[in-house]
Amino acid sequence: IVWDNWFEWNDEKWMASRGKKNALDAPQSVYEVHLGSWMRDPNNPNAFLGYDKLADELVKHVKELGFTHIEFMPVMEHPYAPSWGYQVTGYFAPSSRFGDPQGFMRMVQTLHNNDIGVILDWVPSHFPGDAHALYMYDGTHLYEHPDMKRGYHPDWKSYIFNYGRNEVRSFLISNAMYWLDRFHADALRVDAVASMLYLDYSRNAGEWDPNEFGGNQNLEAVSLFKELNEAVYVAYPDVQTIAEESTAFPSVSRPVWMGGLGFGQKWMMGWMNDTLRYFEKEALYRKWHQNEITFSAVYGFAENFMLPLSHDEVVYGKKSLLSKMPGDNWQKFANLRLLFTYMYCHFGTKLIFQGGEFGQRGEWDFSKSLDWHETEQSTHKGIMKCIAGLNNVYRSEPAMYEKQFSPEGFEWLDTSDHENSVIIMQRKGNLPENNLIIALNMTPVPRENYRIGVPMQGIWNEIFNSDSKEFGGTNHYSNGSILTEEYGWHGKANSLNVSIPPLAGIILKVK
Repeated sequence: IVWDNWFEWNDEKWMASRGKKNALDAPQSVYEVHLGSWMRDPNNPNAFLGYDKLADELVKHVKELGFTHIEFMPVMEHPYAPSWGYQVTGYFAPSSRFGDPQGFMRMVQTLHNNDIGVILDWVPSHFPGDAHALYMYDGTHLYEHPDMKRGYHPDWKSYIFNYGRNEVRSFLISNAMYWLDRFHADALRVDAVASMLYLDYSRNAGEWDPNEFGGNQNLEAVSLFKELNEAVYVAYPDVQTIAEESTAFPSVSRPVWMGGLGFGQKWMMGWMNDTLRYFEKEALYRKWHQNEITFSAVYGFAENFMLPLSHDEVVYGKKSLLSKMPGDNWQKFANLRLLFTYMYCHFGTKLIFQGGEFGQRGEWDFSKSLDWHETEQSTHKGIMKCIAGLNNVYRSEPAMYEKQFSPEGFEWLDTSDHENSVIIMQRKGNLPENNLIIALNMTPVPRENYRIGVPMQGIWNEIFNSDSKEFGGTNHYSNGSILTEEYGWHGKANSLNVSIPPLAGIILKVK
């Protein structure tokens, strides 16, 4: 199909202001969506909704919960639905499952006009061998590397671009620019970056050849990323590029002129693994693993990190976020609210995959709609209200985002109370009076008369409590307003005497 993708855009207000909303010192709370399974036609569960209907429903949901951006898993045309869009065949075409290109443009415009940014997953790491795709396009290895040690991906049974070929580099960079230009995307999340950076990725000895210096880095892919990011940020300085990179490759999100790859942000996979492993433990055992939940601060400012609780964590037997949580039904929901509270109070931007925001019980199933009927239950409504509350704090409190990538914006006040599994932290903004104190209780035992050192004298107000009744909590341990005492604690001259609810977190701010 040959299609004219002309469209008369009407999102000038968003486009003029998006630089501030995409900035590294702005709140970025991302809702990850798979269009084919987010919501389907209620009258025919096997039928997809179109782009326009999806836009209307997404706007209502995302605005109610307070997310700033939506990230779409690949919308580029793909024939194999179980690939979730990561086996792209039509690099320049939005999927026709949901409508035509102008339909997708209208969806982006609708989101923009409701103050919601759009992030697109982009897949330069591999492509399938379908006869109508890029493999052996003209009867030769035109796009893929001719040496299958470098041109074939053993994990995904797909083919790898020849990153050293100028025509292929032009194709990929042009494609990235195309989605930013023609479809007004606000960011590109680049998939499987690690698989591109290493020649030995998922390969055993003898299945890969070293580079010219004897190392395992794919130097051609490294230079491609640098060229890509320079080109994107020169043409579109108000967007972001985000790397899904799971290794300790240095300076992924540092500028090219500083020796980095040039991405704006990087997914913090280590934080995700440590956090989920910790929260899956029964509360009784958490006191022996306090170092795991706090380890992220050791390396956390080496990159501009986004904290992902993505689709990969709730599929293929890994269970949903709610089902990962230990304990009885009440404890599962309390643990999930606590997990989200810890996530939002941790430095870095945030990403939650669809279904997590209401605590879906079942794993993600790409072949059907989310279990929206669960949102009628009070427990699941409570999770949604908790997410809305956290997004409100994140967006309205400067200490949560102004220095979210700087060690100046974060301080552990106490991580030593292993026995009670309590963690105290401080988030700092540009003005000291905006600083926030966060206390997390990782056990189902309430901690009453618990002393916390604070940086300023005065009355401290509890601005968030994940144990609130509206979230499904006990509501028995709210603090209200608390006057400081001239009693040194946690290295501070003044302190507060607070109650920390069971399996809950509280956020305090000076009046």
